[in-house]
Amino acid sequence: MAKRIVLLASGAGSLATSVMKAVQDGSLDLVITRVISDRPAPVLEIARSHGFQSALVDYSLFNNRQEWSDALVTLIDDDHVDLVVSLGFMRILPANFLTHFKVINTHPALLPLFPGAHAVRDALSAGVLETGTSVHWVDSGVDTGKVISQVAVEILAGDTEESLHERIKIQERKLIVESLQNFSRGKLG
Repeated sequence: MAKRIVLLASGAGSLATSVMKAVQDGSLDLVITRVISDRPAPVLEIARSHGFQSALVDYSLFNNRQEWSDALVTLIDDDHVDLVVSLGFMRILPANFLTHFKVINTHPALLPLFPGAHAVRDALSAGVLETGTSVHWVDSGVDTGKVISQVAVEILAGDTEESLHERIKIQERKLIVESLQNFSRGKLG
């Protein structure tokens, strides 16, 4: 029986789309129970257009983070998932969520370098020769969980934040699918 995952995403959905397509073409033997966003975002319509359930748990409609987290936990509990996959989800998940579910995340840097929301900009500012992408377990810190897998991306002369980020996203999409293939086979690090 295929393992069940839920996707959390907050934006355009390029990472989520790569996972949805891999499930649809059979290269990922997983069931996506639904795609959830914390705000109105294109990823929700993309999920529906690919035939997946979507849900909006709009952070702005709750009185506080705990109420929002409780609603998210209840929704995901109903799906009976084996893994929560955070793909460009721009909310820090609270402790009660992380004790309830196993969660992995993608990050556009070679962790532990450049954690946080501005990883690509930070790598360029630091003048390093390479950065990359990581898939990691989510813990209570910001991008501090154990790294599962990584791919390096060279920083080219003349790179802008946008050009570098686009090259990182290409690798990030491949890496999350490979990591989820390992998860489906019981081999996630």
